[in-house]
Amino acid sequence: MSADETSSTEQKLRKPRTRNSPPRSPAAGAANRALRNSEVVYRDLRDGIINVTLVPGAPLVEKDITERYGISRTPVREAILRLAEEKLVDVVPKSGTFVARIPVSDLREAIVARTALEEVCVREATARASKSQLMELRAIIQRERELAENGDEQAFHDADNAFHSAIATAGGYPGIWTMIEKIRVQVERYRHLTLPQEGRMERVVSEHSAVLDAMEKRDADEAAARMNKHLNKLQIDIGTFQDLWPDYFIFETK
Repeated sequence: MSADETSSTEQKLRKPRTRNSPPRSPAAGAANRALRNSEVVYRDLRDGIINVTLVPGAPLVEKDITERYGISRTPVREAILRLAEEKLVDVVPKSGTFVARIPVSDLREAIVARTALEEVCVREATARASKSQLMELRAIIQRERELAENGDEQAFHDADNAFHSAIATAGGYPGIWTMIEKIRVQVERYRHLTLPQEGRMERVVSEHSAVLDAMEKRDADEAAARMNKHLNKLQIDIGTFQDLWPDYFIFETK
């Protein structure tokens, strides 16, 4: 093989870089791996905190997490810092890191904000939802009913979210649902505590059905009233669940 042919072969074997991208280096590769590791740890811990498999007050030990994932402490610390910014963990100097308790003041504010935003969505959806969109909502409720009968809490939780998201979309406000998702982190934790309550999932199905019945009649006032009653139930029941799990909640003064 000639020198020119050898050079051509080597160029083909080299993995090309995108135009204007910086040259690869071992340090850059390590940084990217650390970033990916941090994201994985962040998402896993966040999911565990949201669905309450990691209960409020539980310790998060860096050494245990690094051993579980087979990674260094740096990406673990980065993940914990992100969770601390979301008020999902408390980093206590000289004591350790713990799953944060649910702040009642934030919880109440989030429920009030969500209720106001969802009223806008359901009123608009009542006026403009297509027949197929109403059928989709009815299908979601049927799925909720089946999941409630099977006691599948996580899948029911997802279907519940799908119902509210579909209303926002039908109203032409999918962006409002995105806003709601950002402000309801503590509400999600609280909802995961409420679902195991006997008859809770069945009541949610009934409340969703009442909202949709009003929407199908194109009665925006009734649909909004039913939605507000459904969401405000979370507010009313906070005291009940505080009594059941007093160590899971914390009062904060604004």
